[in-house]
Amino acid sequence: MQPVTTPDRTRSLTAETRDEAAELLTKALHLGLDFKLQAEVFLERIPSVQARDRLISVLPDDPGTVEEALAEFTEAMLPLCKNEASPQFLGFGDTGDDVGALAGGVLALLTQQNLINQSFDSPSATFVETTALRWLRELIGFTNPPVEDLRTVFDVGGVITHGGTMSNSLAMMLAREHKVPGTMETGVRDPGQFSIVVPRDIGHYSVKSALKWIGLGYQVVEVDTDGFRYDLKALERTLRQHEGRIMSVVAYAGDSRTQTVDDLRGVRDVVRACDERIWLHADACWGLMCSFSDRLRSKIAGIEDYDSVTVDPHKVMAVPHSLGALLVRDPASLKAISSHSGLIMGDDFDFGQVTPFIGTKAWLSLKLWMMMRTHGRSGLAQLAEDRVEKALRFADLVDSHDRLIRLHKVDMMAVTFMYVPADVDVAAPDIERINEANLRIHARMLAEGRWHLHHFGLPDDDGVLKYGVTLYPLRFMAANPRIEDHHMTGVLDHVLELGARFDEGSL
Repeated sequence: MQPVTTPDRTRSLTAETRDEAAELLTKALHLGLDFKLQAEVFLERIPSVQARDRLISVLPDDPGTVEEALAEFTEAMLPLCKNEASPQFLGFGDTGDDVGALAGGVLALLTQQNLINQSFDSPSATFVETTALRWLRELIGFTNPPVEDLRTVFDVGGVITHGGTMSNSLAMMLAREHKVPGTMETGVRDPGQFSIVVPRDIGHYSVKSALKWIGLGYQVVEVDTDGFRYDLKALERTLRQHEGRIMSVVAYAGDSRTQTVDDLRGVRDVVRACDERIWLHADACWGLMCSFSDRLRSKIAGIEDYDSVTVDPHKVMAVPHSLGALLVRDPASLKAISSHSGLIMGDDFDFGQVTPFIGTKAWLSLKLWMMMRTHGRSGLAQLAEDRVEKALRFADLVDSHDRLIRLHKVDMMAVTFMYVPADVDVAAPDIERINEANLRIHARMLAEGRWHLHHFGLPDDDGVLKYGVTLYPLRFMAANPRIEDHHMTGVLDHVLELGARFDEGSL
């Protein structure tokens, strides 16, 4: 005979279980808040195979309680989680700790709106999302129609996505349809006419992957850069050489490594002079931050003339994952990639019509609306300016050490640098040994889990060590409001300590 189990009455929310559910949810909330506020990046570090063996399990035969599940989460999973809100996590920007955004995320979970449809699935959420998109468009410099002229989803001029990868993919779809209208229906017949131009070695993987996902293959033309920006003469030569075969030029308002902002006006002028039909796309996942402040806005001047712009609030606005957006200069251009279903997305304001690959769509934008609503223009400006000032202070600290070398001018909040071993002459640098030192330093930091700096391959585009070689630096990011000066000096002291151990042969 099967054992008789008593169901946990708190598994379903009812009027009778409200208080018990509230107690459990409050416990979960405190777990999350305490996790974010812990000083450490990791409470425990173990190899991947050990994590696999600890966490992958079979489905239990019998029901359990929410209390039991929370206990297992607390003991087995939470200690291994990376805490990007730790002030010792200095390598990226996704802190997800804005209180207004966190409140919006909780309310979005509880209200369970589905933005595929407006009339019955998200009567208010659709227009909150529209508001957030209009705010972003205004910051970027796109023109919004008067509210009374908003009659369909094709008047909004943007789409909330899960992040930059999806936004860039939609932008490439738009570029494809702009190049050969109707390809959505007829299919791709000549992939070669759908090439895109990107800056060599610093472009984000998403635009290249997007081409494959939308059936174009690897139609990528890379153009040389100078100081992590397009070499405009090389760009013009490339466009002339591939005349008639380019569907899009992608520029970075803050590349994903050094956050250098391209000469957006210069790129625009070169492209428009060569071929006005080319779709201009700006990846501003990082550069969105510059739009917050009058002091920084000039860095992204010209972005308002691009056909589409990708932004990532979860990167620069402390909004919890995931939240990105694609903004388009001409709202009607989204018709080219729209779909329709009388079943659930046939009404005028249904966002499902302009969200390829997404059916059911959570109210992600409530996090963004809450963040922007609570900060206002002046608060956003202060946030951006504080981060840039903090990055400049860190750059000064790097420059003050003989054994550290900075690889680029600080444009926003990233500082990329390297440890130079004591036996290396910077005037005639041994690149292989410098790279080995920094690879080992980063590997040790990652294994320890005490401090975190980002790490990747980067061309020496400014010729700081040797022009054109690939370097493997460390990167600091000034996104976290909890980072103070002692954290910046602390992580550099640790890098120098590990570097000295490398010099001694003990790292």
